[in-house]
Amino acid sequence: MLRKIKTSVVAALCCTALGAALAGCDGDAMENWDPLAPATRTAGAAPISGTQKIDVAGHSVNVSCSGDPGEGRPVVVLLHGAGDGLDKLAAVQKTLSKQHRVCSYDRLGAGASDQPDGPQSFASTGKILTGVLDRVAGDGPVVLAGHSLGGLIAARYAPDHQDRVKGLVLMDATPPTMEADISKAIPESATGPAAELRAQNLAMFRGENPEKLVIADAEVRSAGNIPVEVIQHGKPYLAAVPEYGPRLERAWAAGQRKWRGLSGDSKLSTAASSGHYIYVDQPEVAVQAIERVTARAAG
Repeated sequence: MLRKIKTSVVAALCCTALGAALAGCDGDAMENWDPLAPATRTAGAAPISGTQKIDVAGHSVNVSCSGDPGEGRPVVVLLHGAGDGLDKLAAVQKTLSKQHRVCSYDRLGAGASDQPDGPQSFASTGKILTGVLDRVAGDGPVVLAGHSLGGLIAARYAPDHQDRVKGLVLMDATPPTMEADISKAIPESATGPAAELRAQNLAMFRGENPEKLVIADAEVRSAGNIPVEVIQHGKPYLAAVPEYGPRLERAWAAGQRKWRGLSGDSKLSTAASSGHYIYVDQPEVAVQAIERVTARAAG
């Protein structure tokens, strides 16, 4: 049974190891959302201090901000993995806020934000992210730092928003072709726990996840020549999957390398002592990477 597989493996693959691009999307959201359209930016409102609910596209979104804004310095925006919320990022946000303006938010279907109206796509998820950035950063630059599914969302969002996204940090981000990777690593003929894991993941791709996000694999697109740091786990936790674990580890590592295609100014490193939750297991690695990218984005 799945309970025999380490919880971290199931969490990473079944909750956060999702594919990418626009598939099975909500038709209305796709029709009404233009990723290149000028945004209505509302940072003229009083800066958010602490946790606050804001209205984005008719939904209540839970946002947390801390730290003082610096002249010309990007706002750091943290994106949680699937099954998590902004509370999971509180410790790393507190550390970063000593030197930076840092915000995080619960996506629809996560934490204290509203539930989505129906199936979500990268278009509708991107629309919420745009609304959050409008409120917390206005016309200013931002650095997106995402973990797992949050990293995938950041990486898909940045190419269409090069006017505002000036740096990326991906912490063990879900690979861009995870659906195909899992289908190949764990064949349809598999039995037992591995077969259950495969089936559960494919269901996740169809939108059977807390955010109702329906997604499919896609190629990596350029986000411009912005600083990008990709950090992968060093502890091979995926190897806990019976028989097929080594294949999954290789596929995950290959996916991290693919993310370097986001920019000609990208770097891949390994958090040697970390499992999937790099910002928990080795917070200093995550913090230093975010600080490096933010400093370069400000320059």
